[in-house]
Amino acid sequence: MSIRILPESEIKQAASSFSAPALLFANPKNLYQRRAERFTTLAKAHPLADYLMFASLVSEAQLVVLKNYPIPVDSRLNEHNLTAELLATQPLHFKNWQRDPIWLTLLTALLNEIKPKANDTILTTIEWLEKASTAELNQLADHLLAQEFSQVSSDKAVFIWAALSLYWLQLVQQIPHSSHKESSENLHVCPVCGSAPVASVIHFGSEQGLRYLHCALCESEWNVVRSKCTNCDQTGKLDYWSLDSEVAPVKAESCGDCHSYLKVLYQERDPKVEAIADDLATLFLDVEMEEKGLQRSGLNPFLFPNSEE
Repeated sequence: MSIRILPESEIKQAASSFSAPALLFANPKNLYQRRAERFTTLAKAHPLADYLMFASLVSEAQLVVLKNYPIPVDSRLNEHNLTAELLATQPLHFKNWQRDPIWLTLLTALLNEIKPKANDTILTTIEWLEKASTAELNQLADHLLAQEFSQVSSDKAVFIWAALSLYWLQLVQQIPHSSHKESSENLHVCPVCGSAPVASVIHFGSEQGLRYLHCALCESEWNVVRSKCTNCDQTGKLDYWSLDSEVAPVKAESCGDCHSYLKVLYQERDPKVEAIADDLATLFLDVEMEEKGLQRSGLNPFLFPNSEE
């Protein structure tokens, strides 16, 4: 990978020289609280208000489960097992990392938290998931992580991914949080877990003007230069689209080379933008982009493609 996570032995040396952080790691409690509040705000007078409020409910449930069911320290992530070679190659990549069954405990806790507040449609999905076997749930999780979305109905996918993300987010807290950017190539997926981004965020504050892609699974963010496509690295045919105005806080960045697009969120235009919430709330922009023949290169955990079921 072009971004390498540093082992403990290299962290002090790296700290002696200042550079923009290659990776930013989420604060779990603040993440879910901020997301739930943003969904609630965006839902006001929105055509998709009911679904945005459902997404807020899931985010609130994730926060509760995070507090009540913290995962134990995984011995595979101690400093003796985390070699420099492993850290350099997406140490939590979903294809190579054998997930702990604790993720199923997180799923059950999420369902229990959401169930009393769910409508009949959501209850039907929750009850199906409650009756499903461990093997069935693990198979569905495998399909989602492999981006085989046609194998999982979107209503089930939301809950399974919410539990998987809660698990991976906590794993990230157990690895070193220093990193080094070795090149600007091949950064279209997360350097930590290998998952697709939700959107890119143009930061303000200490990372003023820098672009970071936000991971849909482990919630990490990684730095990518602003002048190239986040999907194919080309630079010559980038266009920016919005439904409102030139100064809209959310735009779609399209690439004429690979015919893909990904949303861009500008914190300087709205400090409260949140990758998953604002991406979902601008769904009508996705419709416009698809009508132009462009394909979304990212993944929103509340917007899975419909399965073939």
